[in-house]
Amino acid sequence: MNKMRFEKDLAEWIETDGLGGFSSGTVSGQRTRRYHALLLVAQNPPADRVVLVNGFDAWVETPNGSHPISTQYYRNDVESPSGHLSLHSFTNDPWPTWRYQFADDIRIFQELFVPDRVQGVALRWRVIGHRTDVSLRLRPLLSGRDFHGMHHANPDFNSATTRHEQSISWQPYSDLPTVHAQSNATFNEWFQWYNSFLYSFERERGLDDMEDLGSPGEFRWDLAEQDAYLMLSAGQPLADLCGLEGATTKQYFEKIEGNERSRRQRAGRESEIIRSYVVSRDEGTTVIAGYPWFGDWGRDTFIAMRGLCLTKTQWLDTAHDILMSWADTVSEGMLPNRFPDHGDTPEYNSVDASLWYIVAIQDSLEAHRKAKRSLPSKDISRLQAAVDAILEGYANGTRFGIHLDDDGLIAAGQPGVQLTWMDAKVGDWVVTTRIGKPVEIQALWLNALAFACRFSHRWKKQLEHGQASFADRFWNEEGGYLYDVVDNNHESGSVDDAFRPNQIFAVGGLPLMLLSEDRSRRVVDAVEQRLLTPLGLRSLAPDHPDHQPRYAGGVLQRDGAYHQGTVWPWLIGSFVEAWLRVRDNSPDAKQEARRRFLTPLETHLNHAGIGHISEICDAEPPHTPRGCPFQAWSFGEYLRIKHLLLANGRNSNQPSVPRE
Repeated sequence: MNKMRFEKDLAEWIETDGLGGFSSGTVSGQRTRRYHALLLVAQNPPADRVVLVNGFDAWVETPNGSHPISTQYYRNDVESPSGHLSLHSFTNDPWPTWRYQFADDIRIFQELFVPDRVQGVALRWRVIGHRTDVSLRLRPLLSGRDFHGMHHANPDFNSATTRHEQSISWQPYSDLPTVHAQSNATFNEWFQWYNSFLYSFERERGLDDMEDLGSPGEFRWDLAEQDAYLMLSAGQPLADLCGLEGATTKQYFEKIEGNERSRRQRAGRESEIIRSYVVSRDEGTTVIAGYPWFGDWGRDTFIAMRGLCLTKTQWLDTAHDILMSWADTVSEGMLPNRFPDHGDTPEYNSVDASLWYIVAIQDSLEAHRKAKRSLPSKDISRLQAAVDAILEGYANGTRFGIHLDDDGLIAAGQPGVQLTWMDAKVGDWVVTTRIGKPVEIQALWLNALAFACRFSHRWKKQLEHGQASFADRFWNEEGGYLYDVVDNNHESGSVDDAFRPNQIFAVGGLPLMLLSEDRSRRVVDAVEQRLLTPLGLRSLAPDHPDHQPRYAGGVLQRDGAYHQGTVWPWLIGSFVEAWLRVRDNSPDAKQEARRRFLTPLETHLNHAGIGHISEICDAEPPHTPRGCPFQAWSFGEYLRIKHLLLANGRNSNQPSVPRE
């Protein structure tokens, strides 16, 4: 039994099914989160997610003894078994593969992948070296719970195994999908409870951290003659879900593996990462905001898709599908910000999601134009109608006090409601209220008006009035930056002068720049000096009394720090775009930006969520990754700035800069 290992062993991998479900864990094999699972599926894709199979315990039997290749962590910091001690290497290409090596020169390769658009997972174990008298024993660990919850031993758990012609199955709870297992093993039915698994990340987050799991029996493979195969799925056997029949388990596996390997090779590694976020909803397409716990959020979808789907031609159709899926959800000028995991009622609680939707439409049309790919006129008409409905709703006034004020700017907010992306709330405490006229909302609004003017002149005067008010009301001449909120708490003339990253959207991240050349440079320089870190922008300057250096502790402490200094990688995209713009997008500026801003993000791809970019990081060095290890808008903005920095020449679509 051993204590915790080096943090690098706890880097996380994920395999997603394109339906909201996934398989995930750590390199070491230890489950550190309640969300780490072998088979986690969405009952109402991509929502209503449940954990069916949490993991397994496994041992390789050789002539020299029994060697664990799984790692578990229990109450009182007890680690048993310690399979990671035999772990020689790990790769995530094309899917998670572990190499275990034992003293008698036996090497075991363990592979795991999730087929596309199928609620299942496939595993294989191969022996390299001496095979005689080598076998594998494996106990699956089951629960049957909401993926946010925890499971405990109880008399209602149905431990029975049902045997079928090509598979065996379990259904611990009657209201959840049946788990099917196909293998070339013998299975001995022998139920046991495994009690008090300890999830260290949950403990760090001040949440429930222990769970009990049921194991219905043991698989056993003789590896002397063949590899070991195990396929787990929800509802039906995996072979049936993949449309296969009349073959051995090995043939099923190899057929599924061959299809999946070929698909991934054709797509490429970056497209595989993109695919992990782009999922099905009803008859349409949407984006999962982050794994393991977020669903599809409106704001996150429209920000993330700009990099995920609009920088690569092969994803343009998907981008259009996403926009069309949301086109008919406008209500009183607002798009939903969140579809809950349970129930069908969307939540309209965001002032910026609708405006980001318009930005995504504009970017999509421009990307299609550059690719010389036309869109159906009826689709363009639907998107324009959605834009009009949003602008009309905001201009006339809608939920939560969102309305167009006399100065041509958007006012929003009421006590107890968080409407901007800085949306942390604990009980009745809204950490960053930002009631009034937040700076990035004005940038989004004016960009939306500028875009609408392309197909309707009715918004031109409103745009000109709003631009003049913005330049006059938000500029802090003494500080050389933009106020975060004007008419703070709806008090005329009151300002919130906290130095935050939201001001960067007046210069970068959106098509229209709102400041003069001199002011734009001053804003970018100030943000670089006070907020820039290797992995993104701080959400509040370090010299502010509310600044929090670390995102740690219980819910109250973490949410209190969420937007009070914590670094957000997704903001680096808008900053880099602004940084390039004030340097005229010169080749020298791009070269420097690649070295200074892109390289740290590429290094981060090998840490935390492997191949992905984290949701947040600590405000102060070493900027420890926190939050979701797999975040859509973080990776999307990484792809967007990579596209900007690797493009040849100057930006032909450089927006004009207003002069004062």
